Order: sequence, then C-alpha cells, then structure tokens
Amino acid sequence: MKQWADSQVAQGRHTVVVDLEQCTGMDSTFMGTMAGIAMRLAKLPSGVLQVTGACDKNRNSLEDLGLSMLLELDPKEAVWQNELKSIRASLKQTNPDKAVDKTQHVFDAHKELCDAHENNDEKFSTVLDVLEAELESRIQQDL
Repeated sequence: MKQWADSQVAQGRHTVVVDLEQCTGMDSTFMGTMAGIAMRLAKLPSGVLQVTGACDKNRNSLEDLGLSMLLELDPKEAVWQNELKSIRASLKQTNPDKAVDKTQHVFDAHKELCDAHENNDEKFSTVLDVLEAELESRIQQDL
C-alpha cells in the first residue's frame, strides 16, 4: 500500500483513498503505514488521506491510536462518494513492484505511529526496541 500511495503522489495526486470495506481488522503495521501516508500527504497543498468503509472495530482502532486526526473518515463531500459502488466494482489486485525489507517496514510503520500521536510512544516502545535491535544486528553481520 505504501508503494502504491507513493506512486500516486509521484503522479501528482494529493488525495489518496483507502477503502476498508473488506477489512475485518487492522494491525499496528498497517495503521502505521496509513499514518505515514497521511503525514506525507499533509505536507502537500490540499493533501489528504481519506478512508471509507471502516467498520466500528476499525474506526475505533484508528481513533484509539490518534489517526482519526490525521485522516478523513468517510468524508461526505468527497468527489468519489457518489461513485463508490462503481469504483469498488472496478478495483483490481495489485502486486508490489519491488521487494520490501519486512523488518524495516514494520519498524518504520511503528515509528510513524509514534510520530502520529504522543500516546503511542508508550504503546509501541518495546516493539520499536526489538525491531531496532534486529536491524542493528543485521548491520553488524554485514560488516
């Protein structure tokens, strides 16, 4: 999702929409990825991450981690709202263009969560410590 969103911004788009209609639950890595996208978009003129189709569980997760302040949940005036049904019908599966270092990605996503809201530091400090140690260990092995 991060690669796709980055490609959309590179093409000049300032609005990215994430449809969670089929999403039954989100982990912290996914939400951290969304936080990073939202924060990058916020630096652009009129840049915004918009989310639609979030069930109550997902909406609560976004609110609990402070992400609802970074993105728009079901924006009523969004230009795509009237076309949502046809857009969903036309969606296709995508494959990432390049391999991703999963440990680095998970670290980055959790770092984004901590940057997104100060209360998240305590929630994810242990995760970040473990991932950082793993990354440092790999660097030492490569030397």
